[in-house]
This record gives sequence, C-alpha cells and structure tokens, in this order.
Amino acid sequence: MNIIVTGAGRGIGLEVCKCFLLNPDNTIYAISRNIDALKTLQVRFPNLFPLSFDLESNSFDEVANHINNKIDILINNAGLLINKAFGDFEQTDLERTMNVNFIAPFKLIQTLLPYFAESAHIVNISSMGGFQGSSKFSGLSAYSASKAALACLSECLAEELKPRNIKVNCLCLGAVQTEMLEMAFPNYKADMQPADISKFIVDFALQAYKYMNGKVIPVSLNTP
Repeated sequence: MNIIVTGAGRGIGLEVCKCFLLNPDNTIYAISRNIDALKTLQVRFPNLFPLSFDLESNSFDEVANHINNKIDILINNAGLLINKAFGDFEQTDLERTMNVNFIAPFKLIQTLLPYFAESAHIVNISSMGGFQGSSKFSGLSAYSASKAALACLSECLAEELKPRNIKVNCLCLGAVQTEMLEMAFPNYKADMQPADISKFIVDFALQAYKYMNGKVIPVSLNTP
C-alpha cells in the first residue's frame, strides 16, 4: 500500500510510520518540517520516503510531485497547539493554528484528489478538545476549534467523495504522552504512549474503511 503520514517527524506520527514499515509491501511517504529522525529510520527501511515540508506553505504541489503512485491511505496527523488565554491570542497565533490544523489538511486532500486510489482511506487526526460535548480547557480555544473544524470537514468529505468510493473518518484522540500534551498540561502524565496509540491508528486506517465512513470517533481513556 502507498501511505502518506503528515507530522511524521516525531511523536505519534513517527510511531505510525514505524508500524506501517513493519510490512515491507508498504511504501510510506512521511511529511514533516524536521525529517532528521525519519532519515535515520530510512537507513533501515528503504520503503520510507521522507519529505521536508512546511504545512503552512501556500503550495502543496511539492507533496504531489513527491508521490509516484496512487495513494491508498492518507493520515493527517500534523498539529499545532498554542496554549494561551483567549484574551491574549494574537492574529498570527490564530492564523498559524488554523493553517496547520485545518487549512493544511483541507488543501492537502484537495491537491491529492487526482492521486487517490479507489477505496482510499483518509484518516484525519483530531482531538477530544474538538469533539462536541467533551470537556474543554482554558488556553486551548483556538486549538480545540480548529480540531472541531477538521472533524466537521471529515463528515463533509465522506459524503462528497462517495462517488469515488473514497472513505473519510476522523479520530479524536485523548491524552497521549507527547510534547504537545506537555504544552497543554505541563504536570499531567498520560496513561497512553505514542507507540500504543499508533497501533490503533494503523489498524483503523487499514480496516475501518470497510465498515464505516464519515465517522468522528472519540479515542480516550480519561479527561483530559
């Protein structure tokens, strides 16, 4: 299978790549601003193709040019969290948050539309903060709102891409012990590690499209 993972340079994204690479028949296109860890991994796995790319870029043609095959799975995992009180949020903070968490996945999917295989599966990684009815926390208004937008986009695209049999689902992750979690909750220790949740994400990407489409699914053990 041909698989694209964004935010692949660390944390959950890197662990997702490692899981996919266990199958030598998979080709992984790993997108991250920093690809140092991916280059190290590439020494062992020649089926890994890292691409250094800034998701705040105005053009996604570079990503399309990096792909040589039809895409079976796209995992929009990249995210940006700026932890600030609502009154302190500046215009640039808001623009960056929306660009990375919502506009970039929107534009990436749009750019890659001609490249998706039939029955391709798009998995958007949102957050429990963006799941309607979940607990909300101070300082995360823009992050949570941008992730809610991504969840809604998933529902919309599932309907719009039905004629091509492309499935779109969204996973709203709870607390996973990543650098992003530490920014949001400095003194909190999550029960879930990136290596643990990555196995779930990979299995979901490989299997769930057979059973569901347009679903926004909470994946959380506790709050936050």
